[in-house]
Amino acid sequence: MFKKPFKMAVAVLLAPAFAYANENIVENKKEHAHHEEQEHHEHSDNKVEVIQVRASRLGRIVTESATRTEIINGEEIQEKALMRPGNISMLVAETGGVRVQTTSPALGSANIRLQGLYGRYTQLLSDGLPLYGGQTASIGLLQIPPTDLANVEIIKGSASSLYGGSALGGVINLISRTPSNEFEGEVLFNATSRGGQDITSYFSSPLTNNLSASITTGIHHQEEKDLDDDGWIDIAGYERGSVRPRFYWQGDSGENLYVTLGAMKEQRDGGTLGSATVPDGNEFLQTQNTLRTDIGFIYDQPLGDVINLNLRGSAMNQDHEHEFGLVQEDDNHESYLIESSLSGYTDKTAWLVGVALQSEKFDSNTFSEFNYSYQVPGLFSQVDYEASDEISLSLSARADWHSEYGTQVSPRISLLYSPENWIVRGAYGQGFFAPSPFIEDIDEAGLSRLAPLENIDEERASTASIDISYIMGSTETSLTLFSSEIDNVTELETIDGVNDALAKQVRIVNAAGESEISGAELLLRYRWRDIKFTGSYLYTDATKESATGFDRVPLTLTPQHSAGLVVMWEEHGSHLLGFEAYYTGTQQLENNPYRERSDAYWHLGLLGQITIGKVSYFVNAENLLNVRQTKDDSLLLLEQSASGRWTTDIWSRNDGFTVNAGLRFQFGS
Repeated sequence: MFKKPFKMAVAVLLAPAFAYANENIVENKKEHAHHEEQEHHEHSDNKVEVIQVRASRLGRIVTESATRTEIINGEEIQEKALMRPGNISMLVAETGGVRVQTTSPALGSANIRLQGLYGRYTQLLSDGLPLYGGQTASIGLLQIPPTDLANVEIIKGSASSLYGGSALGGVINLISRTPSNEFEGEVLFNATSRGGQDITSYFSSPLTNNLSASITTGIHHQEEKDLDDDGWIDIAGYERGSVRPRFYWQGDSGENLYVTLGAMKEQRDGGTLGSATVPDGNEFLQTQNTLRTDIGFIYDQPLGDVINLNLRGSAMNQDHEHEFGLVQEDDNHESYLIESSLSGYTDKTAWLVGVALQSEKFDSNTFSEFNYSYQVPGLFSQVDYEASDEISLSLSARADWHSEYGTQVSPRISLLYSPENWIVRGAYGQGFFAPSPFIEDIDEAGLSRLAPLENIDEERASTASIDISYIMGSTETSLTLFSSEIDNVTELETIDGVNDALAKQVRIVNAAGESEISGAELLLRYRWRDIKFTGSYLYTDATKESATGFDRVPLTLTPQHSAGLVVMWEEHGSHLLGFEAYYTGTQQLENNPYRERSDAYWHLGLLGQITIGKVSYFVNAENLLNVRQTKDDSLLLLEQSASGRWTTDIWSRNDGFTVNAGLRFQFGS
């Protein structure tokens, strides 16, 4: 028979991801286990919060789930929202094994790399829906405020068996707050010493006995900043506004419906400032106008006592107007998902089977040779089996029939062994990624010099990990060993013998050989009264086959050593004081005329907050050592590259010492 926590997890499975008034299940929004704190707090009604994860498809309690899911809890989200209210980049960047990589130094766009894998392999979800696209644009990460998040779930390693080809490197699932049975809300005002301002708000309320709603809004501004006075904008300027209403309906027979809509508009400006020029004597403006709209729904219906029907779908439309010097590029991205699944359980087994249809479409008004439309029907299944009180197994598999790259099969197996205070997990998965023109190098350069894609194979990866955690009282330690092998990595190659600036000078090809990434994560946590200590270390060995094919070379922009220390003293409703220190080791560089390897650097920060009644006053100081890449080297290349870009990669900080401060007003309960 199921042990009690597993029964509770199955009950969660049969409830929707958005249910908020369940008498039997109280969702955890405070603490977590394994890279998540394993502390249970009691409510005033003496109900104990239960940690439930959703990204693993079958809604298991985190300590009972064989699929390793790391949680950024609500407490940490609130802290990071004070540091960077405008986007989630800092929120995810300070998680072990996660690196936010700048892809366009001119516009500041970035993507998320999990355990050294390329950022294009990371699937970003909102409540399990791909509202930001199946292949999330790099700039999208910087357009999502953390205001309405309850927690964030991260699965590292191939998750294609769960979410298809866009999740080759893993999944980041943003879980929104769910309304309580009373009106509540908050408004946050923030200003920075670098000319940035943010106003964000979140309000939720019941509308009827069965219906409630929330709405999140944000207005953000950033001035262009040329910190080294070379005429090139180091911090891109932008004006952005966003709104996201959500609706939650719960039927009298256990059925539930969740609907969300979103709209975001942004103007982002980079490149040369004023009348300044690049080394060829010309001005080079780099701008991007974005209009994104999306809609998503999840419907959940119990069919008897142990079977559950789930329907979900989403649609996203994103219009871009780009400017790369004299080149104008206008394009449109569309993404669609419709999915249906059945789930249920027997004595020792929870299962799920479903069908899905995903669609990705790109339409360029300027360079129509890059237009594509991918249709991907798929069939997926998952089985979680509890062999004993200490051993659990999760098997999942997915078959996708890609309109361009044919049949793709993605399996994954996860094991859990949890004797007493130990948690041991192992996982192995395979997956694929459908190449597109939008690899990291193209973010900075655009499509004008890129040759049409020809004879490109899908990118494939195998990932494995072993995770060992030990929890004793207020102390938690964990060690993770991971390894990945990636075939057919797409990369940019210069076309020999082309000298005409208007001709196609670069092309995307599949790299020869495999990229190999392996490493280890170490985490230590300790809580003493109201003070929490967190220490982490990450070792990464990432290589690819050299151009000659006779040896291996390091992957660029992948530090071998990185570490962090966070000390946080917090008394809820009174005060918060935090200190953080992060170390980033040297990195291999490419196409950089100033150096072949970067310097190592430290990032130090201080955060303070005082709460009086419903008002919190906060101040945050980032980059106390004033680290800035342009102190040592210019960001500008000596001449324009073959792809059209004018900048080196950013391997360090580019903002220098920054202070932000503001107020947070809370309303209702």
